[in-house]
Order: sequence, then structure tokens, then C-alpha cells
Amino acid sequence: MKSAVLPEIFDEAKIGRTPVYQPYLVGNVSRYVNDCLDSGWISSRGEFVPKFETGFAEFVGANEATSVANGTVALHLALEALGIGSGDEVIVPTLTYVATVNTILQTGAKPVFVDSLADTLQMDPLATEQAVNPRTKAIMAVHLYGHPCDMASIVAICRRHDLLLIEDCAEAFGSQWNGQHVGNFGDAATYSFFGNKTITTGEGGMVVTRDPEIMRRCRRLKNQGVSSTREYWHDILAYNYRMTNIQAAIGLAQLEVASEILALKAQVAEAYRVGLAGLPLRTHDPVGSVTHSHWMCSVIVDRCQDRDPLRAHLADQEIETRPFFPPTHTLPHCRGEGEFPVAAGLSARGINLPSYPGLGQGQINRICAAIRSFWR
Repeated sequence: MKSAVLPEIFDEAKIGRTPVYQPYLVGNVSRYVNDCLDSGWISSRGEFVPKFETGFAEFVGANEATSVANGTVALHLALEALGIGSGDEVIVPTLTYVATVNTILQTGAKPVFVDSLADTLQMDPLATEQAVNPRTKAIMAVHLYGHPCDMASIVAICRRHDLLLIEDCAEAFGSQWNGQHVGNFGDAATYSFFGNKTITTGEGGMVVTRDPEIMRRCRRLKNQGVSSTREYWHDILAYNYRMTNIQAAIGLAQLEVASEILALKAQVAEAYRVGLAGLPLRTHDPVGSVTHSHWMCSVIVDRCQDRDPLRAHLADQEIETRPFFPPTHTLPHCRGEGEFPVAAGLSARGINLPSYPGLGQGQINRICAAIRSFWR
């Protein structure tokens, strides 16, 4: 494949609002979707579902993968298949998207929150080990904004205490720890293909696991618990979490250009790193032997009082941004014990900048100039 290069041409007169994200729908997307329409296979059966599952497993290095309707139900399905439920505790970083914690609560288990590391933004392994107690059943590692967690430390904690490990890779397609794609370190892992994810199916998600029995449970639970030997016989409480053939068609087309997308996103992140050097902020750079997929290109301003005025300044110039997630332990239905100063500080100072792979060099120059003008 031809190497991806950020476009240099930029016409200020033609630019409007710059969104935080927009999907990169190139290649065979239209062709594959039209194949679904022409064949009539538009629901959860059809040739693209198994093709996408097989192709995805190969790309991330997993043994098997099963597709689902979205990334949230992927998490719920993995937790259910692993037998996590009432009376169990799951250790999770408080600095994460609410879906991570919602799915733990939906199983009847209790989320136990831990703080993050300031440099990587990922869950703190020391705090994680200190949170282990006799009720702990699992650790949920969340690879936030595309940077991997410290998987060597987290895997070691799980082995020492005989805990299950689930990886939330919703934001980490293309991320690697020591040369290994995330999602291959634990008992199960999940991905999201929402419209703002690195590869998208509009909505959609995937569960991967190394254990054939866990995969068998996932496939049965996502398909209404139907018997494999008797038609319309359902003998367990289960769900309809299936992906459609049209979603899978889009996903397969996205997989075909995934390396190009990841290369472009890496160039966008590098352009921000260069363009914002010397300002009272830092970019979210890779730390250690990792591949940061840069789902979001993030900056952390030095002073929390600058964050919201900077976002307002950019909004005035039609540049959309997003704040970092609020610590989930502060949300009304997720209230948890403890103080998490690093997560709180990051949440108060973090901004996600426009991060899509089609972002040109001229647009990035404009965004960087707008940020610089805030401090003049």
C-alpha cells in the first residue's frame, strides 16, 4: 500500500467548522454495502459477518473474534461470559468512559476505582494491586485514548492473585505493548467501532479471547441463548447483541485500509507535537516500548484554569474540542469511595483536539496557530 501522507494544500476560504472526528470512509465501503443490498442479506446473517470477524482476529493477533452491535454490549458480553456477577468486585480506573463502569454495574458486580499515572494517563499498577481484596474477581484494564496500559505489571498482578483480566480496547485499535497488540493479554478483550473510532462500522463492537469456551459462551449469549441442536429452543437468559451484515461489510472495508488510517493518525499526532512545542501544555506522547494509536490527539494544559477558556477560544474559531472524561466515581450512579488526585487533575486539564485521519497539514497548522494565539 502506498504510504499515507498528510495533504499540504489548505484553502482558508473553504474551511468551515473543524470537528473532533469524522470517519475515513474510503476503499470498498460503498461496494460492500451495495453487495448487501443487492443480495438482500442486510441483517445479522450474510457473508460479511464471518469475513470481518476472521479478518479482525488476524489483524489484532487474536485466536477468535465475535462481532456485536456496539462496544458497550461487547464489554457486557465479556463480563457475563466470564461469570462476573453479584458479590464480585472489578478493579477499574476512574478515568474512563462511563460505559466501562456501567457494564460492571449491569452484571451486579461492584466497580472498585483506582487512580491513573500522570505520564501515560493509564491505570496505576501500584494502586491496582493495593485495591485487591478477597472479593476481587477481575481487573478491567482500559487503554485510554489509544495509549496502552502497563500490561506487564497488570498481568503479573492478575497471576499473583488469580484474577480475571478484561481489556477495554474501545479506543486502542492499533495499539501495542512491547510489540504485541492490546487485547491479547487477558481472558477477554473488547473493541468499539462507533463512528468516531479508528475503524468504524457506524455502531458495532468485537469480543476476542484466547479461550474457546469463553468464545462459545459469548456466541451463545449474544444470540438469544439459542440451542445448537434444537430450533427455537432457548434455555438460558441471553441477549440479542448481533452485528448486522451491513455493519460487517463496512468493517471489512475499513480493515483493508486500517494500516493507512493508523499511519495518518500517527502523522497527525506528530504534527501536533511539533506545532505545539514550547507552550504551557504537553501532548499525550507514547511512554516506553509501546505503539500509541492516537485514537484522540490530546493535550494537557499546565493550569486547569486555562482549559475551558482555551476550548472557548477554539470554539470561537470553529474548532471543535472535547474535554477529558470526568472521573467516573463522581457520576451520580457510579459513586465510589476514595480520592484520585491524578485522575482528577488530568480530567480538569485535558483536551482532545481534532484527531481524524483526513486532517490535513494546513488544518493542523491553523489549529496550532489558534492555540498559540490564546497565550499571546
